[in-house]
Amino acid sequence: MSAINVKRVKTSEIELKDRLVSIQRVAKVTKGGRTFSFSAIVVVGDENGVVGYGLGKAKEVTEAIAKGIDDAKKNLVKVPIINGTVPHEQYGKYSGGFVFVKPAATGTGVIAGGAMRAVLESAGIHNVLAKSKGSSNPHNVVKATVFALAQLRDAYTVAQHRGVNLGKVFNG
Repeated sequence: MSAINVKRVKTSEIELKDRLVSIQRVAKVTKGGRTFSFSAIVVVGDENGVVGYGLGKAKEVTEAIAKGIDDAKKNLVKVPIINGTVPHEQYGKYSGGFVFVKPAATGTGVIAGGAMRAVLESAGIHNVLAKSKGSSNPHNVVKATVFALAQLRDAYTVAQHRGVNLGKVFNG
């Protein structure tokens, strides 16, 4: 995450569901042959505006997933959701991964690919148009998506930040 104001969330008071984004088998070549281990990217969320991602590495797949879930619970952010969609268009970038999320009308569904879909569904967003550009590496796409969602602001937050009433935000 960057210096932007990220809304951190404590894990104690929410029920989180986890989604496995990807698993890689990696090999370390040693004198005795190849030593295999696994890395897993996991996204957790309460499907009500809280989402986080984590990376777990271990010799066993189940251990890697468990470590990823623990790591994801430490990196939770709050996402504003209005009528099941995002409040406004937003770009996100992490390394070579670029993402674009755009609000959609009710009934549209989650129009997003692979790693982005897992993040958006875990956050509880039901209607969104999303596009992943650049790198399709799941690490970069997940981080870019979470970064884009963390930058979203609803009208109430904007009004509070500017020190004006809610009506003035929409009327200029």
